[in-house]
Formats: sequence, structure tokens, C-alpha cells
Amino acid sequence: MLNHFYIRDFAIVQQLDLGLSSGLSVMTGETGAGKSILIDALALALGERADSNAIRQGAAHAEVIAAFELTPDSDAALWLKKHDLFDDGECLLRRVIQRDKPSKAFINSRPVPVQSVKELGQLLVDVHGQHEHQSLLKRTAQRQILDDYTGIGKEVSELGNHFKELRELQTRLAQLKNQAQNREARLEVLRYQCRELETLSLSKEEVPELENEHHRLSHGASLLEGVQAAVHTLYDDDEHALSQLLARTTQQLEQLGEHDARLDDSTTLLNEAIIQIDEAASQLHQYLNSLELDPQRLQWLNERLAFIHDLSRKHQVKAAELPDVFGRLSQELADLNDADNNLAGLESALTQAREVYGALASIISSKRRHAAIKLGQEITERMQELGMEGGHFEVGCTDLDKDEITAYGRDRIEFLVSANPGQDSRPLSKVASGGELSRISLALQVVIAGLGRIPTLIFDEVDVGIGGRIAEVVGKQLRALGANRQVLCITHLPQVAAQGQQHLQVSKQTENDDTSTQIKELDEVQRIAEVARMLGGIEISQQTLDHAEDMLSRATA
Repeated sequence: MLNHFYIRDFAIVQQLDLGLSSGLSVMTGETGAGKSILIDALALALGERADSNAIRQGAAHAEVIAAFELTPDSDAALWLKKHDLFDDGECLLRRVIQRDKPSKAFINSRPVPVQSVKELGQLLVDVHGQHEHQSLLKRTAQRQILDDYTGIGKEVSELGNHFKELRELQTRLAQLKNQAQNREARLEVLRYQCRELETLSLSKEEVPELENEHHRLSHGASLLEGVQAAVHTLYDDDEHALSQLLARTTQQLEQLGEHDARLDDSTTLLNEAIIQIDEAASQLHQYLNSLELDPQRLQWLNERLAFIHDLSRKHQVKAAELPDVFGRLSQELADLNDADNNLAGLESALTQAREVYGALASIISSKRRHAAIKLGQEITERMQELGMEGGHFEVGCTDLDKDEITAYGRDRIEFLVSANPGQDSRPLSKVASGGELSRISLALQVVIAGLGRIPTLIFDEVDVGIGGRIAEVVGKQLRALGANRQVLCITHLPQVAAQGQQHLQVSKQTENDDTSTQIKELDEVQRIAEVARMLGGIEISQQTLDHAEDMLSRATA
């Protein structure tokens, strides 16, 4: 759920620090106070497109932060874990807009592409109303809602695995058939290539070993001459060898040390240096004894490495990858040699895979169609309660084109609605009225409240065009929905506002020609005054206040 929201220098909001609770939170205020600005700011935090014009006048940048509390098994938490962004059940989305610079997005303090924030945002918040951030209009979301309502999540997941297997078999079969058309020509090429690689008989570890040996032998003369010179300088020159010079110098210091003990440390170091030089000279002598200059071996290495590099260029791979190439070509050769049996085996496996997929897809389709009727009836009943008398909702569940299959089955799912009596059902995405769409969304969310995947729902003025008894029904349904999900509702109706468990008031203030939007949480006394204001009248009478208090009392009874 969304538990904290921070805005700075966005539109006419100078600074806003808002805490939100679970259940139903209502947001009220005079028209033009800035309620829609808060929705726009939240949409920005959820990955919507940024516009530098939204930066408050005189400010260098705007910043929006939305903090969410997640359950470990929620879709959003799983997304964060998948992308290595999970942080102990918390999710902090931060968005910064700068003038003349691209906006910046952060998830749990780590910079991310805006598209990543948008993907995650669709799992955190769903906005219903006159706003584009609505998952309900997407067919994929409609199918998911029906599947959740039907309770076939495991079956659909299993079907997805069968779909993947079926596609892999189709690909392998197509490749084998294509190869079979040019079988003889391909066989001849494969036999020749496999013979070359078999003759080479190369292991993965051999290439660096050969290259190291070749490098050493090709520089054998330089190595011999250089090491001999080094040994002569260090040890073998009877008069000027470094070891002899150091020995004489050390002997002189030892004699002088009898007169000043401070020379003892230097003498000790020189003695150790003599030991190190003698050991190095001994190792170099051993190296010279083992060093072989073998022109025939060098010639063999030249020829083998040339052969290896010729084949690597031919197959367009690195030399060390040639053993893998040999394995792959050998398998292809074996497949082609036994193409008839392989074709028959793949065709049989594909037929069986189609049957398994088809059987499970049919079961899923049957369950969907049965549940679609029931879901349509329940939503239709809710629509009548919400002031859409004569309206009708149905879940269209039709077959895809012949032979068309997907990972989710062979059904095309689409929500259809007739908002008024006598009207034909149309796709939900074609419903013109934002108020009607909001109420249909509310009806649907109430029905599937226990199944919903998105933890926070925002209803933007779902009370458009209603009042009286219907308004109270809307408020009660929103409160009931808040028992399972976090609900934030922007409303102009006192009947809806009275149902809120948290009441936020938005106001616009002007000081020194500077206009800003503020928001505060109301206590019981302030709520009575605000509901009374919403009930209307130029002057708020005691009767209006009593009416407001009665509405609030009945809402919590």
C-alpha cells in the first residue's frame, strides 16, 4: 500500500508531505483547489511522461516521492526481486524533473530507466476515472481478472509451459524439414567439415598451451643469450660478478661495524641480498640447462596453429570454440543421417503436444465461459445499485482464429458494457463517459476485491453525475472495498466523504501573490465542518452541521 507521498515544487504545490493509511481515504476540497494535481504527481512517480512545464514557477526542478509497503509475495515484490531491487518489503519510487534535461527515475534509491518505473507502477497503483493510467482497459488485464475470478491460475501457468514446448517442437521440425530439402548437399559439407575437425582433434585447453609454447620457442635464441648474460653478471664473472662485489663490500662493513654497531643492520641486509642473488643465479643455471632450441618442434607448432586459425576463420569462431563447433556439426550430421526417424519422432511428439495443449485449453475455455456469465451478472447487479439502471455488463469470451493459439489459451477476452437501456454492448475501452467508466470499475473492483492483485486503487471523482441514495451506495461500496485493498477516492459528494476512514482536505492559498496547494488530515470536528460545507449553502447553519455529524455517525455505525 501507499503509505507516504512527498511532492516538492510540482505545479502549484510548493511542498507536501502526506501520510496515508489503509482502508478508504477520501480527498475533498473546493473545485480548483488542486486535487487533480496530486493525481498527476502520483502518476509521474509511477512512470508517466514528464513535462518540464510542471515545475513550479521559480524552482529549478520538481521532485515526487511515493513510498509503498509491500507483502513479500505480491506481484510488485516479485518484480523487485527479479530485477535485484527488493529492499525488505519497502518500495521507494522517486522522480525528478529538471528544466532542459531528461527526467530522472529511482527505485529504492537506485537510478533506473523510466520504463522500469512504469512497469512496476502498474503493479502498485490502479487509477480509475478520467486518467490514462488504467489497467482495466487493457485486454491482458481483463483476461487476468477473469482468470483470477475463475480461479484457474495454475491451469493457465501449466498451459503456458505446454505452449512453450509446442513452439520449440514446431521450430525444430521446421528446421529439420528445411535441412532435409537440401539433405545430400548438406551431408557432403558436414562430412568434410567434421573430418577436418576430427583430424584436428583439438581440446579446449590446448590452444593457449600451444600459443605459449610457440611464443617461447620462437624467442629461444633471445632467451638463451639474455639469460646467459644475466648469469654472467650475477655470478659467473670471476672478477666483476655482482655476488663477488657484494661479498667484498659486506666484508668491509663487517670490519667497520666493530667500531660502530649502527652498521650491523645494513650488513645484515647485504648478507640477505647475497643469498637471494646466489639463489637467483642457481635458478637461472637450471633454466639454461632445461632450455631447448628445437627447430622441428617449432615448425610443427607453426603448422598446427596455422591449421587451427584457418578453421576458426572458416567457421567464424574463436580458436578455443572449435571443439564446440565440432560437437554441434557432429550432432547435425547424426540428425541428417537419421532424418527420417527424427522427422517421424518430432512429428509424433508435436501431435502429442498439440493434443495435450488442446485438451487443457478446452478445459480452461469451458471454465472461463461459465465464469464469464456469472461475473457479467454480478457486475450488472452492481451497476443497478450505482445508478446505471438498465445498464448491462458482459464478459466476451470468443474463439481465436482457426489454428491461432497463445500461451494463455485459445480465447479472446473482452469486457463489454451497455451503460443505458436499449444500447448495444460495446467494448469497455469505447465507453465515452469517464463517470460511467469509473462506476463500472468500482462495481468490478468490489466484486473481485478479494482477488485483486494491485494493492492501491484510486478513484478519481467516481461520483460524477450521481447524488442522493446512489452517492451513499457508492460510498459504502468504496468503504467495503477498503477492507481488502487500500482505496483513495477524490470526491465532491458528502455521502461518499462521510464513509472515509481517513479524510484529507485540499485547499489553495495565496500569499504575497504566490499561490500554492496544501493538504491536511482532518480530525472529527474538522470533518463535520468539511462535510457540512459539501452539503451546501452560503452559510453553514447548525442544522447543516447536525446533518453532517449524523452522516458521519451512521457511516461508522
